Amino acid sequence: MRKYLYPTLLVVFGLLAAAIFIFKKPAPRTPQLKERHGDLAAGGEWLNTKAAIEGLLAKLRADPNDQKSRLLLAQAYMQEARVTGDHPYYDEAAMGLLDEVLQAEPENFEALCCKSSLCLTQHHFAQGLGLAEQAVKLNPNSGFVYGLLTDANVEMGHYDEAIKMADKMNALRPELASYARTSYLREIYGDVPGAIEAMDMAAKAGYVGLEQTEWTRVALGHLYEISGDTARARAQYQMALLARPAYAYALAGLGRMAAAHKDYAQAIKLYQQARVTVKDYAFSDELADLYRLNGQPAEADKKAKESIEMLASAAKEADDNEQMGHYADRELAYAYVKTNELDKALEHAKIEYERRPDNIDVNETMAWVLYKRGQFAEAQKYMQVARRTGSKNPVLLCRAGLILSKLGKTAEGQALIENSLKTAPYLNPEVEAEGKMLLAAR
Repeated sequence: MRKYLYPTLLVVFGLLAAAIFIFKKPAPRTPQLKERHGDLAAGGEWLNTKAAIEGLLAKLRADPNDQKSRLLLAQAYMQEARVTGDHPYYDEAAMGLLDEVLQAEPENFEALCCKSSLCLTQHHFAQGLGLAEQAVKLNPNSGFVYGLLTDANVEMGHYDEAIKMADKMNALRPELASYARTSYLREIYGDVPGAIEAMDMAAKAGYVGLEQTEWTRVALGHLYEISGDTARARAQYQMALLARPAYAYALAGLGRMAAAHKDYAQAIKLYQQARVTVKDYAFSDELADLYRLNGQPAEADKKAKESIEMLASAAKEADDNEQMGHYADRELAYAYVKTNELDKALEHAKIEYERRPDNIDVNETMAWVLYKRGQFAEAQKYMQVARRTGSKNPVLLCRAGLILSKLGKTAEGQALIENSLKTAPYLNPEVEAEGKMLLAAR
């Protein structure tokens, strides 16, 4: 009997070992830092970032249960995504780290806030709002969480609630981030001078040269653009470049200023520099316009297709994975309008509208796609919603004027178009061209 027992036990132990090997879930691999290249690798900031992240990776190798270091690493990767534009890699890396933290500590306030912020970056706005609402119950005295609630409610079109959250944020912690939120809301409600004032306060509250500060300075420059003050806009972009050399969004701002003065060759050069530094579909999208204005239709078509490919890839990833992937349907709708693929444009505009029917920007997108399809009465329904906050954005007003003119409300429509073109005709070449064409036909 015993001579059969040992072989049997060996078989059983072998099967158990195989089962453990096959079914045991492997420990997740900690994502590594990528090397920066070119201008992004210059200066002490990259050396400091690299040293800090390598230190966190070493701590996690020594203690895989060190959730504090894991959370700090996720935050560092979220910032690295902002700096490099490599959101597909770093956002996924950060999300994986945050999920590990939350699996171990489901009520970790900072991790919930970071995951909410990451969802907002990925345009998963409803999910980001839900996470922020969960976090604020754990800590109702944090200014940061009210910033997330402001952003999420703005994107969902809940503007009254967004104002309440921004007020709470400013009461708890008046600083760069809270002043910037105030600026965004003032702009939405048509108070451009007030928006400039608040964004100027935000820029002055930050440390010169930090990415967040120079992002804010670029946002201030854009507000000057909207108001038609190209001189002050240019000054802000130049200041941002002095503080943070080769900053892609400041280069793009100067590119728009060059285009405003019809220097399309210089504008193209500046956008190409920005595009080399940071991966952002918007640079390819705007280059398509610039090449067309510069009499280079083949290059314009190439960049338009490139922009669509980048956006479509992100949208497909988001459709395949509810947790990750950048929802890009609104951007795709505009991109397909430029290539005159209006059925696809409407398809993606509708997808975004289903997600955020109250958001004014989404309603503007629906209105413009329907206008391009010749469905003017339907377009006006969405445009009325898009204008409900009293926004003074010149592109919005010109689009509204074009729709009204097609519906026979000529005087009202032409007044909006004239005001838009007088303020900032350079903001959107396509809308500018249509507006001028309509006015010339009077």
